[in-house]
Amino acid sequence: MAAAVMKTQAIFVSLLLFINAAHSFYLPGVAPQDFLKGDLLKVKVNKLTSVKTQLPYSYYSLPYCKPEKIVDSAENLGEVLRGDRIENSPYVFKMREPQMCTVACRIILNAKEAKEFKDKIDDEYRVNMILDNLPLVVPIKRLDMDSLMYQHGFFVGLKGQYTGSTDMKYFIQNHLTFIVKYHKDEETGAARIVGFEVSSFSVNHKYEGDWDDKTRLTTCDPHAKRTVTSSDNPLEVEDKKEIIFTYDVEFQESEIKWASRWDTYLYMPDDQIHWFSIVNSLMIVLFLSGMVAMIMLRTLYRDISKYNQLETQEEAQEETGWKLVHGDVFRPPTNSNLLCVYVGTGVQFLGMILITMVFAALGFLSPSNRGGLMTAMLLLWVFMGVFAGYASSRLYKMFKGTEWKKITLQTAFMFPGILFAIFFVLNALIWGEESSGAVPFGTMLVLVLLWFGISVPLVFVGSYVGFKKPAIEDPVKTNKIPRQIPEQAWYMNPFFSVLIGGILPFGAVFIELFFILTSIWLNQFYYIFGFLFLVFVILIVTCAEITVVLCYFQLCSEDYLWWWRSYLTSGSSAFYLFLYAAFYFFTKLDITKPVSGALYFGYMLIGSFGFFVLTGTIGFYACFWFTRLIYLSVKID
Repeated sequence: MAAAVMKTQAIFVSLLLFINAAHSFYLPGVAPQDFLKGDLLKVKVNKLTSVKTQLPYSYYSLPYCKPEKIVDSAENLGEVLRGDRIENSPYVFKMREPQMCTVACRIILNAKEAKEFKDKIDDEYRVNMILDNLPLVVPIKRLDMDSLMYQHGFFVGLKGQYTGSTDMKYFIQNHLTFIVKYHKDEETGAARIVGFEVSSFSVNHKYEGDWDDKTRLTTCDPHAKRTVTSSDNPLEVEDKKEIIFTYDVEFQESEIKWASRWDTYLYMPDDQIHWFSIVNSLMIVLFLSGMVAMIMLRTLYRDISKYNQLETQEEAQEETGWKLVHGDVFRPPTNSNLLCVYVGTGVQFLGMILITMVFAALGFLSPSNRGGLMTAMLLLWVFMGVFAGYASSRLYKMFKGTEWKKITLQTAFMFPGILFAIFFVLNALIWGEESSGAVPFGTMLVLVLLWFGISVPLVFVGSYVGFKKPAIEDPVKTNKIPRQIPEQAWYMNPFFSVLIGGILPFGAVFIELFFILTSIWLNQFYYIFGFLFLVFVILIVTCAEITVVLCYFQLCSEDYLWWWRSYLTSGSSAFYLFLYAAFYFFTKLDITKPVSGALYFGYMLIGSFGFFVLTGTIGFYACFWFTRLIYLSVKID
C-alpha cells in the first residue's frame, strides 16, 4: 500500500512539473549530459515487449541478473499507462573504457524458470534497455538497399533445430555486445552519448574447474583476446541448465551531434511512399472540395434568388424544396438531451486534439519524451471539460431546456464513464495475465481524481457560463404542428445516406491511419505530427463539406429531420475506421492469444468511439451553421 501511495505522489509531481517541461526541442526540461573519460554509465532496463501478445512484462519477471538493490525510476502518468517499468540493472560501465567478456552473473535454471524463458521466446519477446534516455536498438541491414533499419530491443532468445534433427530447441541470448556511440567536444574533452546499439548472441560458455568469482571462461577470454562473434555454439534453455550472462562494451566516436541523435531512430525507410500517399490524398480531397464548393455556391445562389423573387400568393404556394420546410427545420429533435451531450463531448475532443497537435508539431511531445504524448492528451482532456459544458448547455438552452444541471451531469459522466468501463474491463484482463501493462491501483486513483476533482467541476463551470448567456434564436419561427415528410427516394434513406457520408472523411485519413496503427501495435515511433496536422485539417474540411452537401439534398427533398442525421453522416466514418482496424488485425498482426485480441479490439473500439464523437460534432456544427445561413438569406413572411 505504501508503494502505491508513493507511486501516486510521484505521478502527481510529474503532472505538476509537466507544464514547465517546455525547454528543449527533443526532451523538454532535460539538458544534454556531458561525460568525461571514466565517468560511470548506468544502463536502465525497461519492459519486455512483444508484437504477438501486446502484453508488456517487467524485465525482472524473468530470472535475469539483478543488481544488489532494484530501484524503480520515477515514471510519469503516460509511462505508467503505457506499461513502462524502468529499473536499474547490473550493466554498469565507464565512459570510453572498453570492456570484454565481463560476467554479469551465473544462474541455474529450475523447471519453472526454464518454462518462463521458453514461453517468452515462443511469443518473440524483446528486451528493452535505456542509456542516457536513448533506447537500445539492434541495427539490421535492409535487403533492398544499403541503409540500416533499427529494431527496438533484442530478442530474449530464438528457436531452432540442430543439423540433422527435427526437434525444435529453445536458445537464450546470454551474451551482449554493447556499442556506445559518442560525440566528443575537442575543447573540453567531454563527450555526449548519441547512440546505443547491441548485438546479441547465444553462447554455451565453458570454464575449467569449479565456479567462483575468479573463474576465467574458455569461450570468452579478454586475456587471450577471445571474443564472442557468433552463436555457433548456442545455449539451450532446459531445467537445471547453467546460464552465464556476459557482455562486451565498445565505444565509437560519431559525427552525429547530440541534438540530432534521435534522427536515426525516427528514420522512416518508406518515406517516399508516405509522401506520395499524403500528396495523393490531399489532391483528391482538394479536388472534391473545389467541386463541392462550386456546386453549392451556384445552386444555393440560384435557389435564394428564385425564392426572394416569389411575390404572388400563387407562386408562394407552388414553392418546393428546402424553403418549404422553414416552419419545421429548427424543431428540436427527439433525444435532444443526448445530442447536446454528444456535441459537448465532441467539442472537448476537438480542443484536446488541436492543442496536442500544435505542441507535438512544435516538438514538445517528441518520442524522446516517453509518455509525454499520453500525459498531455489526458491533462488536456480534463481541462477541455469547460468547453464541453459550455457547448452542451448552449445547445440545450436553444432547445428550450431548463434543467441545466441534469445535462451537465450527463456531459461530465456519459462519455468518460463508457470509456472508463471498457478500460476497467481491459485492465482486469491484463491483471489476469500478470502483465506490467496493468494500471496500478494508485494510478487508477489518480485517474479518478482527475475526472471527479478537475474535469467534472470544469464541466459545471462551462455549463453555468453557457446557460447564463441568452439563448440562440432561430432565424425562422417553428410551426406548432409538425409537417408531414413526403416519401423519400431510396438514395435519401437515412441509413444509406449516413453510410455514404462516412466514406469520404475516412478516405482522407486512412493512409495516415496505417502509420498510426503501425506505431501503436508494432512498437515503432510516430513523429510526423506536421503531416498528421495537415491530415486533420483535411478531415475537418471533408467532414464539414460532405455533411453540408447531404444536408442540402435532405432539405430539398422536404425532410427536415437533419439534427441527428448531420451528426451521424460524418460520424459514420468511425464505422469504417473500426472495419479497417479489423482488416489491419488480420493482415498485418500476428496476434494469437484471445486476451491480446480482446485488448486490440477493445482499444480500437475506444478509438473508434472517440473518432465518431469528434467527426460527428464537426459535421453537426457545419450543418448547423449552413441551415442558419440559408434560412437567414431568404425572405419568409
